[in-house]
Amino acid sequence: MDKVNAIKTYIEDIFKISRFAVLATEGEGQPHASLIAVTPMKGYRKLIFATYRNTRKYQNLTHNGKVAVLVEGIDISSSGLKESIVLTAFGQVEDIETEEKNRVFEAHLERHPGLLSFMQSEDCFLVRIKVDTYQVVRGIDDVEWWTIDDLDAPTII
Repeated sequence: MDKVNAIKTYIEDIFKISRFAVLATEGEGQPHASLIAVTPMKGYRKLIFATYRNTRKYQNLTHNGKVAVLVEGIDISSSGLKESIVLTAFGQVEDIETEEKNRVFEAHLERHPGLLSFMQSEDCFLVRIKVDTYQVVRGIDDVEWWTIDDLDAPTII
């Protein structure tokens, strides 16, 4: 398997392991971190989460749509050793078109069925992040940056 395909698999595997992430936003010069239930869409290119409109998270997103989403998972090797795997997605909040809302809602609900009443609330808002770049961390000295364009480029064999 070439390096690009290995990284794509790594990213997809982390999202299979981890259903929650930490969202970093910024408002009025102040950073803010929140735990979110996250759903990847289009492989690893888009990330979905839900929030109430009356939160600092929502306020920050409406004023500055640039975000970072940190996902951590635990990989257990064949020898039984636990290894932390970390991925950070950097991107921009984008609108969910009216014709897409039901599909996005159903995808998020399928991954997080316990959120039904929260997601049905009038104050709940679905957010979609268009990922531009991933920081892939496989160890203290093994950190790589990959743009979506790099990951989607045709591989040369």
